[in-house]
Amino acid sequence: MLQAQSITKEDSTLRTFKIKEGASDKFTFFFEVPNRYNENSAYDWLDAVQLDLVEAQEDNDSISIRKFKIMQSQIYHDLGDYDKSVAIANELYKQKSSLDLNTKRILLDLMDYNYARLHMYDKQLEIRKEKKAIGLSKNVATYDIYANLGLPRKAMQDYIMEVMKTISEDDHYSLAKYNNNIGNYLRLDNSSSVALSKFKEAKGHIDIFLNDITNTRTEKEIVEANYLKGIIEGNIGRCYAQLRQYKEAIPWLEGSIITIKEFNKGKFSSDVVENTLELAECHLQLGNYEKARNYLKADLEPRKIENLLKKNRALAAYYDKIQDYKNVSFYLKKNVRINDSINVYESALRTQQLAALTSQDLENSRNQMQEQKLALEKSRLDLQAKEERINLVFISLIFTLLGFAGLVYAYLRSIKTQRLIAEQKYIIEASLVEKDSLLKEIHHRVKNNLQMVSSLLSLQTKNTRSKAAIEALEEGKSRVKAMALIHQKLYQNDDLSVIEMQGYIESLINSIQSVYKKGGHNINITIDAEGTELDIDRAIPFGLILNELVSNSFKYAFPTDDENGKIYIHLRKNGDQGYFEYTDNGIGLPEDTEERTSSSMGIRLMNRLVNQLQSTLNIDKTADGVRFWFKFK
Repeated sequence: MLQAQSITKEDSTLRTFKIKEGASDKFTFFFEVPNRYNENSAYDWLDAVQLDLVEAQEDNDSISIRKFKIMQSQIYHDLGDYDKSVAIANELYKQKSSLDLNTKRILLDLMDYNYARLHMYDKQLEIRKEKKAIGLSKNVATYDIYANLGLPRKAMQDYIMEVMKTISEDDHYSLAKYNNNIGNYLRLDNSSSVALSKFKEAKGHIDIFLNDITNTRTEKEIVEANYLKGIIEGNIGRCYAQLRQYKEAIPWLEGSIITIKEFNKGKFSSDVVENTLELAECHLQLGNYEKARNYLKADLEPRKIENLLKKNRALAAYYDKIQDYKNVSFYLKKNVRINDSINVYESALRTQQLAALTSQDLENSRNQMQEQKLALEKSRLDLQAKEERINLVFISLIFTLLGFAGLVYAYLRSIKTQRLIAEQKYIIEASLVEKDSLLKEIHHRVKNNLQMVSSLLSLQTKNTRSKAAIEALEEGKSRVKAMALIHQKLYQNDDLSVIEMQGYIESLINSIQSVYKKGGHNINITIDAEGTELDIDRAIPFGLILNELVSNSFKYAFPTDDENGKIYIHLRKNGDQGYFEYTDNGIGLPEDTEERTSSSMGIRLMNRLVNQLQSTLNIDKTADGVRFWFKFK
């Protein structure tokens, strides 16, 4: 059963790591996966990396050996075994010339973290100098080292000078980290109330970052942000404890421990140790001795001397409260022995490390002075270039003034020419207006003459008794009206060159309906010609063709006066190509249509009109009605 659970548990990031091909893929996956110890412990990972390392050593694959050793060093660091981690890293550091830049960056960052945890700040400075030398950083930062050596005010000043200018207003993660660090320096300087406001500001920024749904976050970013949130919450709790507000401190400290363990799972965290010790202190102060004892007896394993001393002090205070003076004496003596063993050594080491820091500060100052000197030289060259540009501008101004004088002279001469042009323009515009008026008058008179012809045909109809003659006269009158309507639309348009066909077709349909007063109102007519314009040479044939088709539909297509009668007219013209289609759902054409084609006046007229449009009339018999269509240019 236990074996089955173990297999299920390994369906995780560790399993994915194991099936990766090659050291490079495993190396990349190892350092990119967030919260890698979520399902499997660091010791499980250490075993897996150790197996790969042995295999690489058997194959004498030096590149793979280095990559697996860096992973091994990182796991020991995560476990809090900084001595072993830095020993492996130091061995690899001797081969730094054979490492690519990304691998070198990971190794140097790892050594930086290890030396910080081991309080070997002079070594940490050497690593940071190496980073600057190979271009991984712009300068050698010292503010965190000053804070660790007990100079938080100096650390805060340097940190603000170096970091504040690099953060944008909308980078909430960086702002959270920045305010948390400032709060830490203030807390270490015993400015707890001011530090508390900075930690709360940091908490606000990290909450905005995590709750911002407008930006997509990677899983790694979310894990890192939640881990930072846990650290900030712990710092808020510590501030409350320093201010003796123990009840307020407890929920912050407890929440911090839960968050850090969730998002830093499997890694040793000094923040968890310090927050647990602070919780024990809060419960001691509140009289909750058993709760304090439970926290102090937890598997804390403090790695920092100050945390070990704090734990011993808290245990001594606990045993004092319960009047177990033997244990009080035991833990106080332990602290005395620890202090005696480190006082002389730490004093000399601190002096040495401060000297190294001072030396680095002097070097940084010299670098800044050199940068300022280069900036001043650049400014001098820029001023010199500006003076040269000013001289060029002055010379250019003189030539510009001379040119302007020539332009004024040319302008004065052009005024007379412009007046002549304006007079000619006025004459031309007047001529065009007169021409438009004449053309409109001509179209109006043609329309009136055609209406007179239509009236004559109407008179002739009244004086004719032959039914065939009356029908012929009515057809002729309809055709004359179709042409008259063209001229009417033209003289009503501002543009005399083209006719808007949608409006023309609608007017033509209305005119035909007035002649055939029977089923026109029961027939649904759809006109699809919006935006199509034709010149008069095309519009007149179209008008006559449409007149014939609509008249035929009214006369023959719907003999039963069917209310479901439909006519569809489609006309489009794109560039040089046009398309016309006419359909109705009437009774259709008779069986002998082809024999009648040669004798039908309407069909022959439409064929000739389509020929004028350089096309051929197509007639399709459909299951329901008839379809006429043709393409034109």
